[in-house]
Amino acid sequence: MARKTKQEALETRERILDAAETLFQRRGVSRTSLQDVAQQAEVTRGAIYWHFKDKAELFDAMMQRGTMPLEEGVSLHAPPAEALSLAELRWGLVNVFYCAMHNERTRRVFEIAMQKVEYTGEMQALHERKQGARRTWREQNKAAFDRAVAQGQLPTGLDTQGAAIALVSMVDGLLHQWISDPDSFDLLAVGSTVVDNFLTSLGRAAGPSLLPPMSAAELARLGQQAVCSLGTAPPSPAATASENHGPAD
Repeated sequence: MARKTKQEALETRERILDAAETLFQRRGVSRTSLQDVAQQAEVTRGAIYWHFKDKAELFDAMMQRGTMPLEEGVSLHAPPAEALSLAELRWGLVNVFYCAMHNERTRRVFEIAMQKVEYTGEMQALHERKQGARRTWREQNKAAFDRAVAQGQLPTGLDTQGAAIALVSMVDGLLHQWISDPDSFDLLAVGSTVVDNFLTSLGRAAGPSLLPPMSAAELARLGQQAVCSLGTAPPSPAATASENHGPAD
């Protein structure tokens, strides 16, 4: 009998999470109350509070459930015991693209997290956790690149920190674009190619730059457009460089 009661509790929890996922996607997180979730799940508010202390905890549980298919790849919450190889890093990122395209729950929670939630008030703690996860992701990328440099796969002079930041920004940008307009491109095909090209480009990092450094004239033009000149304009990069280095001898 106790086993059945436990099973019933698990089923109720899943029903609450299903209801929250549906309403958060439809209305947004801030416009959905726990009472709304209770009505959608056909349970009492007391049942919700039995499983979740507040909406933030409910949201967090919904996100964790939706991103479970990604756990076989790159973990965004805890660094692996050993740095990933480049092949493992690539597989993990492509797996994110695959799950976003082919797992409806994963796609929904990505959409909610990117478009339907404001990380203010009771959600502020989750915003801090999200920032921590992003830092962990960057650290994982850097560790993988450092390992590849040590093994001779990537050039010794590679800026692994900069490469780690660039990879996160690139993958994050692809996901945001696709979630906003899923019919605009094939996320798996485009994402796989972009990741491959990026990793390949890192192997050529020691070669000559495609473009020369920006000239003093180009630096002086930065921020000169009307949209950039509202308020007090900062000193131009060229002027700053001159102040830091003084007049030429």
